[in-house]
Amino acid sequence: MKNILSFLKELEANNNKEWFDKNKESYLSIKLSFETTVNEILFNIKKFDSSITKDLEAKQCVYRIYKDVRFSKDKTPYKINMGASINCGGKKSSKAGYYLHIQNNASFIAGGVYMPNAETLNNIRQEIDYNSKDFIKIISSKAYTSYFKGLDNIDKLKLPPKGYDINNPMIDYLKHKHFIASYKISNSVVKSEQFVNTVNNGFKAIKPLIDFLNNAI
Repeated sequence: MKNILSFLKELEANNNKEWFDKNKESYLSIKLSFETTVNEILFNIKKFDSSITKDLEAKQCVYRIYKDVRFSKDKTPYKINMGASINCGGKKSSKAGYYLHIQNNASFIAGGVYMPNAETLNNIRQEIDYNSKDFIKIISSKAYTSYFKGLDNIDKLKLPPKGYDINNPMIDYLKHKHFIASYKISNSVVKSEQFVNTVNNGFKAIKPLIDFLNNAI
């Protein structure tokens, strides 16, 4: 993983096609290394999450490093991170799942649902409202809080969503538009022999939330 961070750091400083083409072999090498690590993580996840089928492989989970800049103000052509979305259908699935993000000084693991469609969003809010005790139990558990703190506050609504009263005891969670939680991982941990174990334990801790969300979906 050390080589991956080094490459991504250089790419951040030289985010252009000329540099990338000159270093294409290095990229292919670290891409293979990343896929190998993701396959190792997949092997571990399959031990505690039966929804992750035996035939799911890293290639179905790892995102391309090439950016789609058509609708972006930032026209740099390459991502400065490597990411993998792990759930029952890989990166193309809309189900709740696990996410691994490797970036120089900005690596993290996460789990949940990002940008759900309107129907899924409504179903999740309804599930949290109806089964609030189960939801609170999950995000208050010792295993969960050893890695995650509630849900990440990304794009939360300022007002209650339609159909929910401001005095609803779960209103703070119902205002969420994304239902994810993340845990930052330092460069030193990414480079260490404990990296895969750290990821594995974090994913174990967030599995009950993923199950809850997928039950709603």
